[in-house]
Amino acid sequence: MTRTPPDATAERADATRNRARLLAAAALLVADRGAEHVTMHEVARAAGVGKGTLFRRFGDRDGLLLALLDEAEAEFQEAYTSGPPPLGPGAPPRERLTAFGSALIERITDDADLGAALGRQILCERRIASEACRAFQHHVESLLREAKTEGDHAVLAHALLAFVSFESVDHLRERRISGARLRATWADLVERLTSGSTG
Repeated sequence: MTRTPPDATAERADATRNRARLLAAAALLVADRGAEHVTMHEVARAAGVGKGTLFRRFGDRDGLLLALLDEAEAEFQEAYTSGPPPLGPGAPPRERLTAFGSALIERITDDADLGAALGRQILCERRIASEACRAFQHHVESLLREAKTEGDHAVLAHALLAFVSFESVDHLRERRISGARLRATWADLVERLTSGSTG
């Protein structure tokens, strides 16, 4: 007897619904209790799905938090790729780069920012490999290139982004360096780096 294969379209739709339900449940728990206190078991229970479904979809807790991070970063990514200047297109690359770093620092120093809360809970090596961090790298690298900055744009972008990493910003804040001072230093770094450019 030949068995009828399951409807692949229905399976994909079901998987999409489960993913959305899991991410929504995780986001609510993170907002309510903080990312550091949320477990996979609680997310599965809140979403009304089996724990196995959660692990199959995201692999582990970091995988779930990375998916949430990408969702949380979507609005910011839209702002710096297609929003109004100086963060978005329309301003000179130096101004856009200054605005980008300033916005990142504001988010990292905002205890209520979901992206920052999630990012701090993910291992650095996995966070750097995330879609959001790869987009940051590409954006900064592109602006350096557009500004005709001398040097290795890829490595310079890594160096700039290291300054606004969670680890760096949190360490400097522990030394009582304010967000305003961090933003001023970012602007100074961009100015020094691009001072000989023609962009």
